Amino acid sequence: MKNLVIAGNILADVLKTIECYPQEGKLTQIRSISQSVGGAVPNVSIDLAVLDSSLPIKAFGKVGRDDYGQFVVEDMQKAGVDVSDILVSDIYPTSFTDVMNVENGERTFFTLPGASADLRVEDFPLEKLDAAMLHLGYILLLDSLDSQDSEYGTKAAGLLHTAQEMGIKTSLDMVSEESDRYLPIVKPSLKYCNYLIINEIEAGKTVNISPRKKDGSLNIINMKCICEKLLEFGVRDKVIIHCPESGFCLSKNGNFTVIPSLDLPKEYIKGSTGAGDAYCAGVLYGLYNGYSDQRLLELGSLCAACNLSSTDSVHGMRGLEEVLKLESQFERKINIC
Repeated sequence: MKNLVIAGNILADVLKTIECYPQEGKLTQIRSISQSVGGAVPNVSIDLAVLDSSLPIKAFGKVGRDDYGQFVVEDMQKAGVDVSDILVSDIYPTSFTDVMNVENGERTFFTLPGASADLRVEDFPLEKLDAAMLHLGYILLLDSLDSQDSEYGTKAAGLLHTAQEMGIKTSLDMVSEESDRYLPIVKPSLKYCNYLIINEIEAGKTVNISPRKKDGSLNIINMKCICEKLLEFGVRDKVIIHCPESGFCLSKNGNFTVIPSLDLPKEYIKGSTGAGDAYCAGVLYGLYNGYSDQRLLELGSLCAACNLSSTDSVHGMRGLEEVLKLESQFERKINIC
């Protein structure tokens, strides 16, 4: 079996619970510190490995020669992910995010781009990776790959083009941000992308269509229009969009599928960090195994539900048999718009 390769951002997340967010120049106390993996590569690859230990998962990216890098790589390796081709930089530190968590309040994030920002097209040993599918995340947070290219628009687009020329199916995810960078950085890659798996914020910003009504509820008509526009931008096979209420898939053949999320009780939910990556892992598993569009979305939502049962990004995931049991344990949401 050829590998399902997860490539891109590799981070360590350092969660620091604080008394309050201080005013500039003031002091606050850190009450506790915990550390976990973060970024598309660790989150998605570990989720996939836990979901099905027989799946050939290979992680690819760049870390620094430091404790954070060792920690993240070892965590992936312990889960059964092939980490043999991960690069180690002697110049840049491992990317990390300090998450400042006010008890019963908002989280604030400080991130160091680090080694992941230095991941370059020439770093990818595509033949050696022996990939059936290459999933790249997160566009907009991979500085070198996001940079301009005279032939393809961006370096990432050129990478995906080369992968497709080698017969590798390509998949893409991106990061949510408040900027006008979506069109110039994301659009060039879409015509070399078989599968686009993103949230409704990223989808809406890429095509400049709001996914929600003025009252904040989902606009199903707009969601379909967004999917159609992304296919027009070049996505070859499927556009998959997830949001808290539901998942959507529009295939090139015109089939539009909507699957509501599970209706989970409040006491079940412990955190949402990595929920999008868990959804992505479920969808990638389905794509790799030839699932129908309906089953893709169902499994994505089940994996996201598992993630919500844990405070960090990966420890909520379970084996496939346990994940599927959630279908009989919880109903799906009825009113999603």
